[in-house]
Amino acid sequence: MRLSKLIEILDNKCVTGSSDRDIAGICADSRQVTGSCLFVAVPGTQTDGHLFIRQAAQSGAAAVVFRKGHLPDTGFVQEFASTTTFIEVPDTHKALGLLAGEYYDHPSAKLILIGVTGTNGKTTTATLLHHLFSDLGYKCGLISTIANYIENREIPTSHTTPDTITINSLLNKMWRSGCTHCFMEVSSHAIVQDRILGLRFAGGIFTNLTHDHLDYHKTFSAYRDAKKNFFDTLPESAFALVNDDDKNGKIMIQNCRARKYTYACKKMADYNARILENSVDGMQLNIDGTEIWSSLIGMHNAYNLLAVYACSRLLDASKEETLRILSSLKTVSGRMEYVRGGNNITAVVDYSHTPDALKNVLFTLKKLLKPGQELVCVIGCGGNRDKTKRPIMAQIADQYSHMCVFTSDNPRFENPEDILDQMMAGLTPEQQNRHLRISDRRQAIRTAVRTARPGTVILVAGKGHETYQDIKGVKTHFDDKEILREILKTG
Repeated sequence: MRLSKLIEILDNKCVTGSSDRDIAGICADSRQVTGSCLFVAVPGTQTDGHLFIRQAAQSGAAAVVFRKGHLPDTGFVQEFASTTTFIEVPDTHKALGLLAGEYYDHPSAKLILIGVTGTNGKTTTATLLHHLFSDLGYKCGLISTIANYIENREIPTSHTTPDTITINSLLNKMWRSGCTHCFMEVSSHAIVQDRILGLRFAGGIFTNLTHDHLDYHKTFSAYRDAKKNFFDTLPESAFALVNDDDKNGKIMIQNCRARKYTYACKKMADYNARILENSVDGMQLNIDGTEIWSSLIGMHNAYNLLAVYACSRLLDASKEETLRILSSLKTVSGRMEYVRGGNNITAVVDYSHTPDALKNVLFTLKKLLKPGQELVCVIGCGGNRDKTKRPIMAQIADQYSHMCVFTSDNPRFENPEDILDQMMAGLTPEQQNRHLRISDRRQAIRTAVRTARPGTVILVAGKGHETYQDIKGVKTHFDDKEILREILKTG
């Protein structure tokens, strides 16, 4: 694409140098710069791309987009004037989103793109939608925490919502592969960092809002407003579907131009569901007046299934076909996933890493226990993340479990023992004495299994689908499910 054509989308720009250049790619990482590439200098959470403008120019960048006052020095432009065009803009985050959409020919407008946001349930809802519409006969894409998919082809992921270049590249590949729909998790970080800027959504789903990511957003209101901004920017042609049982549901759509719809399990809404029977093997649901059986369990999954159903109906899918397929859908990897073994012990692996998610899972499992059965919780908290939730997580684990094993999650650059100290601060000395503290996660899981009485249910929470443990910047292979299968098999 010609640079002159590409940058037409930018307002309030100041161009120094020739616009008559070919652009063969866009990047925001100077290490990825090649000849004929356009480099956008974006401030990040770890470093600022403006610090690497010289490196990008030396690597052959055809053009550099930067924010005013952020060039290396006064003679820099003259030094690279013959090879690089410099484009000054007010905000490089916004510029990157607009340029990525333009470069990949606005693929989001060619697909039916549905965004799912909220604290809990994003992955399950988006993934179940991908499975449902695939079974309905559509070619679909998925952008999620666990993996990205173009139809059934998996593309690994490292963020809940990838950077804007990756998103537009993925959407373009989906469209070129014949996909008609894409279901996408939308994180609060992505909204604030303009990673979804310029995308055209056909619909948005709000699951719920609870305590999370305050290490980044600082206040709950800022976190809530980040989610709300997604709905504020939906076009009139889109729909906004919100959980009306969550008090923040109505707030999400206060200034929304899209068509507004609600779903609920506790009050009347546009779409309703009710749990008729709940067991360890599944639940009987009444959705929109029709009874179905699902292998998923718990109230949180009733909401997820209802959101999927409502979205399907808003996209004009058949009610009968939707309900038929809905009843056959299986749990998402690392979301209430069962691992059973000898001694009648049942282990459940779940991603629950927020207070509300942990409470929902423990509450669900405790209600399903038979007389004499015990519930054990193996739980930790991630390092370099919201510290305020650590004592709360410990309190919830203590409240709903017969016994807890407090352990390490992904400590990242923190000392695991310091994280455990902060978790234990939420408990009285008497409560602490009821539980175990083992920082080695593998040993913690092994201890929970080997000390469990016959029939015990063990929840291993926090990591779910993850297959690594992040310690001091190094990710080593670690899979809760693998470890459980090994221990339960060997005894």
